[in-house]
Amino acid sequence: MTESGNPSEPAQPANVNVNVNVNEYNSSHIQVLQGLEAVRRRPGMYVGSTGERGLHNMVYEVVSYAVDEHLAGHADVIDVTITAEGGIRVVDNGRGLPLDAEGPSGKSAVERELTELSFGPRAHSGYGVCGGLSGLGLCVVNALSSRLTVEVRREGHRWTQEYEKGTAVTPLTRNEETSEHGTTITFLPDADIFETTRCSFATLSERFQELAYLNRGLAVSLTDERPERPVRYHHVDGLQDYVARLSPYPASPVHSPAVAFESENEDGTICVQVAVQWNTWLPGELRSFANSTRTREGGAHEEGFRAALTSVVNEYARRQRQLSPDDEDITAGAVSEGLTAVISVKLAHPVFGGATRTRLTNPEANAYVQDVVSRHLTDWLDHNPNEAASIIRHILNAATGRGRW
Repeated sequence: MTESGNPSEPAQPANVNVNVNVNEYNSSHIQVLQGLEAVRRRPGMYVGSTGERGLHNMVYEVVSYAVDEHLAGHADVIDVTITAEGGIRVVDNGRGLPLDAEGPSGKSAVERELTELSFGPRAHSGYGVCGGLSGLGLCVVNALSSRLTVEVRREGHRWTQEYEKGTAVTPLTRNEETSEHGTTITFLPDADIFETTRCSFATLSERFQELAYLNRGLAVSLTDERPERPVRYHHVDGLQDYVARLSPYPASPVHSPAVAFESENEDGTICVQVAVQWNTWLPGELRSFANSTRTREGGAHEEGFRAALTSVVNEYARRQRQLSPDDEDITAGAVSEGLTAVISVKLAHPVFGGATRTRLTNPEANAYVQDVVSRHLTDWLDHNPNEAASIIRHILNAATGRGRW
């Protein structure tokens, strides 16, 4: 018999509300977020966090637009300023954001870029490679800023427009004539969203120096008006300079200079840059990047690099009889002893694991990096026999000393 005493009435589970009307759950209960409201409600999905990391990602997102202009051949200078009130101003000498009205709304391309989420490449951009963290561009920064001002120097005039929390509050306005070109974006992160709105000069400075290494010929400056502390980075030798900075101090190179090479495929959809330097100090360090963003969890490009490096070293050592036919292959771990390396790939269609691009998953990156490293490193070893012999001896000595070969 049931607790109710009625044998024909089944017992109800203790937590069930028998009075619920299922018809009360309908389309009115489904909340649809319009425009950039989704970004403001879930900022961590777009910039990684609402802490300092997310705050700095806002800056990187704006700077990445300017880097894209450099990669497209239209900009060579980026000036970043932390303003006295804690905002960020990014100035580039690229083409300037497009001004044309687009679509049925009649909005300018500037306003669409700053207010519309787009998960595909912009038709007007002309970029073969695009950076950025979320892949959603400047509109995310606009949505998460209490104020944002855009200035475009293009078509013989200076144009300006102002926004508040992602919404335009002034029309795109034509100002005085100018022969200059480029874009300036000034934004103040929204204190109602971020746990802190105070950017770290040291963190930004390190990232901008990294960008200068990764994008040879690009000059990036950072000025802090709280008080002023200007720095400027410009590295003519790109990744070779980067490897030199990452190598142990005091310097203890097994060979000199660093081995560096780059290659781009025929259709321009992937470019690979590599620099390597073996040192007597152990261990080494490997840093990888995809579209100028650090891939801290590695991925396909790192896997391709390690596979090619191990194969090339073993093949060369056997051809030069530094390994006998009876010796086992040198392991990947042994090859990496004392190695400082930087790998940078730039792809037209990168695929990442995670919203903030920590691991690259493109299989073509693995294959192309393997091919480039195999060809170029083999050629370098063949043309530099003395340095090559030193590298193999260093690897064999390190491996023997650690019992790893």
